[in-house]
Amino acid sequence: METTTFSKFSAEFFGTLVLVLMGCGSAVIAGADGTSGVGLLGISFAFGLSVVAMAYAIGHISGCHINPAISIGMVVVGRMKFIEAVIYIIAQVLGAIAGAAILYLIASGKDGYALADGGLGQNGYEAGSPAGYSLLSGFVAETVFTFIFLMVIFGSTSTKNINGGFAGLAIGLSLVLIHIVGIKVTGVSVNPARSIGPALVVGGQAISQVWLFIAAPVLGSILSAVVWRFLLERN
Repeated sequence: METTTFSKFSAEFFGTLVLVLMGCGSAVIAGADGTSGVGLLGISFAFGLSVVAMAYAIGHISGCHINPAISIGMVVVGRMKFIEAVIYIIAQVLGAIAGAAILYLIASGKDGYALADGGLGQNGYEAGSPAGYSLLSGFVAETVFTFIFLMVIFGSTSTKNINGGFAGLAIGLSLVLIHIVGIKVTGVSVNPARSIGPALVVGGQAISQVWLFIAAPVLGSILSAVVWRFLLERN
């Protein structure tokens, strides 16, 4: 039986909601303090494990993109129609906003929490960067990390890959690896929806800087798709 468009939309909405709630929530609620919280390594695994969990929960329904960069990349490599990608991206952005809103409702229940100070795990560069990295560093990092992330996705989901059943695990672990390296640079996006959701709720600087976390991941996705389609998996 063919999966309906509404089912795919709902799956992408839910999956992206979970990614933002659990991934960003690990930073906001569980804490980045290595002595009393999960630390940067814990946050890295939270994002990766969210992808692994959703891959096996909704992968058979929508493919578990939960990331506009992935949907765009799938269009470029010829695995997805443009109009379907548009529907996916709308669902992903709405899901990210919902996830950020839920996270805010939970976090605001703690005495002393302030949105302006605690944030919602939003991405940033320069003053918004966790370690003060520049705009150029952030743009290069997000572009290259997305390129690598999409390359793992294309390879692990290829029909030529005999280990395709482990695709969800490979993709999730690659996201963990990217976060381990990149959290201090931008907080790691590689996913425009993941950045848009928290930015819209937090506002201010997060909104003014969110353009980078749309442009760089999309660029990295397209470059990765072109390399994959015309160089690596070329017949």
